[in-house]
Amino acid sequence: MTVKNKVIVITGASSGIGEASAKLLAKHGAKVVLGARREARLQAIVKDIEAAGGTAAYQVTDVTKQADVAGLVKLAQTKFGGLDVIFNNAGIMPSSPISALHTDEWDAMVDINLKGVLHGVAAVMPIFTTQKHGQIITTFSVAGIKSFAGAGVYGATKFAVRNLMEVIRMESAEEDTNIRTASLYPAAINTELLHTITDKDTKQGMDAFYKQVGISPDAVANVVNFAVDQPEDVNVNEFTIYPTKQA
Repeated sequence: MTVKNKVIVITGASSGIGEASAKLLAKHGAKVVLGARREARLQAIVKDIEAAGGTAAYQVTDVTKQADVAGLVKLAQTKFGGLDVIFNNAGIMPSSPISALHTDEWDAMVDINLKGVLHGVAAVMPIFTTQKHGQIITTFSVAGIKSFAGAGVYGATKFAVRNLMEVIRMESAEEDTNIRTASLYPAAINTELLHTITDKDTKQGMDAFYKQVGISPDAVANVVNFAVDQPEDVNVNEFTIYPTKQA
């Protein structure tokens, strides 16, 4: 499998999709480098991976800080001798009607969901361009391909990153740098994203909906593994992941 021995950086790795992906990729022989803000969670996940025979490292990382993301990438290079993939997975979803004017949450979503991805891209682009290979995987949302009432700003950040990833793919082909991209559009996946919703009515509705149809983040981890596992000349670049029960 082409996953084996690849060095993979994962942000938002302390729970949910990031944690599940780290464990699955490590199981298949990847060397994973985990970044998130909660050190105790990162320590526990690395311990679990190593106990299962995998290889992992971590560094406390705030994706809103360019230096933190650059440091995480540097750790991957120094500890494991290179870098093959970055999985920009960190994100928040404090959804609410625009009229509620939760402007602090708007700023946070732009800083994490959009600028956090840009920081990841900036950290790896010189490496991938020089070595003429690499892969950038990013977690979006179905809110990045469809519009949903109550998710205007959240969706706006996801639409923006969708455009960014497609342009990276196009420019890489034009520049002959062989950088692959993979964009993930999960629907109702049971993660901690729901915990970031502060708007009472929105939270109540989302909790009920996810309780009815939500599925495990392992479903998305399987797609991440599939994308990484493709041959270097194959770019499988868009995946929409719905629970079967979700209309």
